[in-house]
Amino acid sequence: MKRILASFLAVFFLLAAAVPARAESGGKRTWQDESIYFIMVDRFNNMDPTNDQDVNINNPRGYFGGDLKGVTAKLDYIKEMGFTAIWLTPIFKNEPGGYHGYWVSDFYQVDPHFGTLADLKTLVKEAHKRGMKVILDFVANHVGPHHPWVNDPTKKGWFHEKKDIVNWADPKEVENGWLYGLPDLAQENPEVKRYLIDAAKWWIKETDIDGYRLDAMKHVPKSFWQEFSREVKSVKKDFFLLGEVWSDDPRYIADYGKYGIDGFIDFPFYKEASATLSSADQSLEPLYNVWKRNVAFYDRPYLLGTFLDNHDTVRFTKLALDHKQNPITRIKLGLTYLFTAPGIPIMYYGTEIALNGGNDPDNRRLMDFRTDKEIIDYITKIGELRQQLPSLRRGDFTLLYEKNGMAVFKRTYKKETAVIAINNTTKTQKVHLTNDQLAPGKELRGLLAGDLVRSDKNGYDIISNRETAEVYVLAKKTGLNVPFIAALVAVYVLFGLFLYYLKKRSKRAA
Repeated sequence: MKRILASFLAVFFLLAAAVPARAESGGKRTWQDESIYFIMVDRFNNMDPTNDQDVNINNPRGYFGGDLKGVTAKLDYIKEMGFTAIWLTPIFKNEPGGYHGYWVSDFYQVDPHFGTLADLKTLVKEAHKRGMKVILDFVANHVGPHHPWVNDPTKKGWFHEKKDIVNWADPKEVENGWLYGLPDLAQENPEVKRYLIDAAKWWIKETDIDGYRLDAMKHVPKSFWQEFSREVKSVKKDFFLLGEVWSDDPRYIADYGKYGIDGFIDFPFYKEASATLSSADQSLEPLYNVWKRNVAFYDRPYLLGTFLDNHDTVRFTKLALDHKQNPITRIKLGLTYLFTAPGIPIMYYGTEIALNGGNDPDNRRLMDFRTDKEIIDYITKIGELRQQLPSLRRGDFTLLYEKNGMAVFKRTYKKETAVIAINNTTKTQKVHLTNDQLAPGKELRGLLAGDLVRSDKNGYDIISNRETAEVYVLAKKTGLNVPFIAALVAVYVLFGLFLYYLKKRSKRAA
């Protein structure tokens, strides 16, 4: 019996030796190598019943009980899917009803509904142990609707005059108006500016967080952001600033990059991705054109945060259902593009279970961890590939083919070439790639679904089933994998011997 076990182990190592070597290392990890899991803290995971104040899961605008301990408890779950960073909605103390975190009442306290400062420190420490980074949402534009500062005589110059934004094309009105009726802070006031910057630096020093997502940036003067970015980055090396400038115009967004902001939430990407990938037979060329514009207008286009949906938009699942599509199929295709196109992929919690939801607050439903793992397994695989292949994080991006939704992209980094085939149509498609598009005499090894395409004298023929995707690496032709075939034969022989051994032993026992 021991000899048979030893033989099986020998076969295992033989099979391991037959597997192709992994891709080359991408070098030092930078922010463009990250992938972000975005969490609305209150709606994610409730691990501490002692802070369940005013919880009512039947009220979509009420508290559901999610807390920081709940996030910490799920770090392994998030990491196993391939994510390397988390972004949390604001955790600062909010006014009553501010389950979402955007009605700040105290910039120096953790909201009691979410836990304590110690809980946040533990979360950051545990994330760092796992090689994960933590991004907090920072709100510098406004405070909660009933903040005591509004009627405090000593804070008279801390707010702009109460006026709604009417003309959204007027920058001054956009910066000074009260967004959704929320008291608008006057950042040009030295006291306000100092308070906000000091608070931002304090959280970095206290908790060792790695970045801020900056809420409602276009409603705050650019001069403030310039000083803000300079000072917070003086506290921690490589501190990341991800700006939210809600606009469909990349030129408008990119201009904020002059003021020290590293990357931006890519709303033009979202607009095209949500429309293109939530329904079949939609061309992917408009989505690729977003990238071409990004290259033209941004200094650092690889630091753009790409996404399919978030807490301010209709869920991607809802869009798919509205188009009478299978949301799981649509999510898989959407995530394939999200994880293989340039940018920092950001996935909103619940996407992995096809969580449904319309407009706010319906798009902020309670997370359910007891669901089918089909999408989770897919994300795990595509996330693993993104980490294994530097070309998917750092490579250039070229559209090799597109016709009515069947698209093939190429990404090259140093000596590595990845090819991404996405069939966003309802029919099987065949694509011919020439030797001018890909180096001749090689093969495409599929890493997502296991496809293999060997070149002939004319190039490469990729056959893609309807509504599926594959990620290939370009490699030398392997021919017959003799070690693998020999190992396979050995397994069958050994298994036969094992059965013979059991049969002979049973006869002796009788």
